[in-house]
Amino acid sequence: MGLSAPSLLTFLLSFVIMLSVLFAKFFGATIPGLTGDTTQFAGLLVAYVILTLGCLIRSL
Repeated sequence: MGLSAPSLLTFLLSFVIMLSVLFAKFFGATIPGLTGDTTQFAGLLVAYVILTLGCLIRSL
């Protein structure tokens, strides 16, 4: 299994999701859907999965 760098769009999508979760957690930003600790963890998990899939699948 070969790894490749994710495309710019995949990386930016993952980065924006990660930043929104961090702003909601540490700076008290009110973002719909990211209110509790469980949903914030799920948001970070989604960002990481998107980034991982971007590295594993060349078409993403």
